[in-house]
Amino acid sequence: MLIAENRKASFNYFLEERFEAGLVLEGWEVKAIRAGRAQLLDGYVLIRDGELYLVGMNVTALQSASTHVHPDASRTRKLLMHKAEIRRLIGKVEQRGYTLVPLNLHEKQGRVKLDFALGRGKKMHDKRDTEAKRDWDREKARLMRRPS
Repeated sequence: MLIAENRKASFNYFLEERFEAGLVLEGWEVKAIRAGRAQLLDGYVLIRDGELYLVGMNVTALQSASTHVHPDASRTRKLLMHKAEIRRLIGKVEQRGYTLVPLNLHEKQGRVKLDFALGRGKKMHDKRDTEAKRDWDREKARLMRRPS
């Protein structure tokens, strides 16, 4: 079940490989994320000391779930993956100049998971090409629907 999505990711980056990772969350965060109070727009995945961290994801606390806790909405959260996968990612990110972009948060078997991708940043002309192609596809679909 999809909880939150980063729609700007495919517009700002060429996405190559996709990965899925678990998140280390606190109880109030799980409740807030399931209530749809998560935002991934400014988030990115960082590699530090051989571990993955999600930085910049904003989770707004629920009033009812966080009465006794002082929540930090944009704290750094650790991602859970196998060591071999992390090592492979480190090699690609350091050698080829890729970045790790969060795509969406979803629930899988009762756990909150994060999909992220290996991405290369788009230049301004690439974004204009993407926009022009999208506009043309929309216009083409409109012309095909129109009865003659």
